[in-house]
Parts: sequence; structure tokens; C-alpha cells
Amino acid sequence: MKLTQTTVNDLLAQLGPADGYMYLPGDLDPQALTNLLASRYGAPRTLVLDGFADPTVDDSRGAALLVPFEDRAVKIRAWAYGNQWVGTGTARDGECVERPVLVVAQRRVPEPLTVTPDEDEDVDWMERLIQITGWTQPAQRPDVHWAEVESRLGTALPTDYKRMVETFGEGSFDAYLNLNQEPWTDLREDGLLIWAGTEHENLYCWRADGDDPNRWPVVVRSFDGKDIPFGYQAAQFVCHILIDPHHPFTMARYFDTHWFMNYRESD
Repeated sequence: MKLTQTTVNDLLAQLGPADGYMYLPGDLDPQALTNLLASRYGAPRTLVLDGFADPTVDDSRGAALLVPFEDRAVKIRAWAYGNQWVGTGTARDGECVERPVLVVAQRRVPEPLTVTPDEDEDVDWMERLIQITGWTQPAQRPDVHWAEVESRLGTALPTDYKRMVETFGEGSFDAYLNLNQEPWTDLREDGLLIWAGTEHENLYCWRADGDDPNRWPVVVRSFDGKDIPFGYQAAQFVCHILIDPHHPFTMARYFDTHWFMNYRESD
């Protein structure tokens, strides 16, 4: 079997949106399939290695992918994608022959609290964001040297942004909103620092006014050069665009269940 992204699309279409799995031809390179899936879904997490399942794997971490194989899984890597888990690797078939496999399962996360215009100021928006994305992994960059970054930039940075980088690391929300690992300064002459962006060339910035970065409002520099201000900070902004269908930059119309796509595996 020649592996291409078209081949992967065909295989996933055969499995459909519900739970399903298939054993693949023995001459297929399972690492090549993993690489193709990683190129579209980001860095995978390992559920099973050398026949031993990660003891922390539960429903929130893709355990449903292991159900079809019982104790016959040899190596399974997994990705979250919207309301679905996708997994690949190898497992022993009914004749105890190790073969490549592809498996999908439905993914559910706790129903997030709704976003309303008059939110309580005491809301922890990072905790809300973790809940919305169903995030269960350890902090990806807990040891960022923010003092060095802030010294280089010549300014302190908002706390919620630093928590986002520490928690999620390098990647994107819904494979769309890319989180900068430190702010870009391309628009500094306009008083803006860029903390995220999208494939549509919208830049998510702060209006860096005042001595308290935790009060900097988000400004979106659109692809056509217009600045659209919002009266809240970065983590709150991400929560809104993920689940508020009325937000002008909403992503809620594309996915009912949200996730963060990692670009690099954690150590």
C-alpha cells in the first residue's frame, strides 16, 4: 500500500465518524502512517509502548482507542481532533501477528460553561480554556524564563498569556489559532504586541498601553489592515472565539468540541 494523504483520507472515510478500527497490510510502514497523521494533527501522545499501556490513560486521554485491541496493542499513538480521537500503531491480530492498525473513537469533553457578555471579573479564564479544550496533559513549558523574555522586550507580559504558553506550549487552538511562544514586535510602532495569529493572516495583539499588562486589551489586526479592539484579555478572547457563535472571529461554527494541537512532543 502506497501511503499518501489521499490514502489516509480514504482509510479514515472507511472508518467513518463513529468508533471503528482496521488492521492494515503487514508491509505498510506504521511509522510512515504516524508521520502522515502527525503532519495534519500535530504531535501525538503515546498510549501504548512495547505492549504496556500508559497507566494515566483514561477516557479524557483517548482510552477508547484501546478498547478494540484489549491486551493486544503493541504501540498506539493518538491525536485529538474535534470530537474524535485518531490512533495508529501496531497490534496483534487474532493469529497473534503484529500488524499496523488505524483506529478512531468519539471524543467527548465536559460541557463548557457558556460565555455571556457580563461575565464575572473573578472568572479564571485559563481554567475555563483548559475545560473547553479538554486539556489533560502536563504543562508543556513550565520552565519558561519569562524574566529574560520580558527584559529583551522591555516590558512585563500579561499573566494569562504566560500561563497559556506554559500550559499548552507550541501549537494552535483547533489547528487554527497559532499561539506565539513569545510576542512578536512587528507592530510595535503602532503600539501593538502580537501574541497569536491565524492562517487567514489575522494578528491577535495587545494594545500595550499602561504599566499593568494584565489590563492590556486585545486588538485584532485583520488581514486587510484594520484594527478591531476588544475589551478583554487574551485567555478570555480565546474562550470567546472558541464557543461564542456570535463573536466576529468565532471558530464555533467549525467545531462543537475544541482542542489544542501540539506541534512538539513534550519531553
